[in-house]
Amino acid sequence: MNIITYLKPNVLMKNVFGYVLFLLGLFIAVTTNILFGLIFIAIGINMVSTEGSEINLSTRTYRKVKSVFGINIGKWKAFPDFEYVSVFKTKENQTVNVVSATTTFTNDIIMLNLFYDRNKHITVYKTDDRANAFKVANHLKLALNIDVLDATGSEKVWL
Repeated sequence: MNIITYLKPNVLMKNVFGYVLFLLGLFIAVTTNILFGLIFIAIGINMVSTEGSEINLSTRTYRKVKSVFGINIGKWKAFPDFEYVSVFKTKENQTVNVVSATTTFTNDIIMLNLFYDRNKHITVYKTDDRANAFKVANHLKLALNIDVLDATGSEKVWL
């Protein structure tokens, strides 16, 4: 099978904290209170999970995935004839809710979109590392035989 997988990397401390909560939840569920343990397990799983996409070149399908403990979950869809991959900078908001307080964090990210039918697109990758974004874009360029549009600067440049 010829599958290309891209997953957004998690921060190391987030993974460590997630695994600790997961294991603590298992321990609590077995020894004390199942419901309380399941809550810790759910929080731990949510912390270690990540998003991404997979492209199967053999069957010409793709899927957006949620990856938990190395298991990718998502529904396969047929992909259209892609015209180009666009690399651009944008901002991503993350809202954190705690009992009575809410805060929103804004991060600069670089997104890769595969365009088809002139203006339709599929987001296949998100990262905060410019070099990594172009490495993935060049990989997609070679695998799908398409062009790369660099829209990270003030002017758009075809690569």
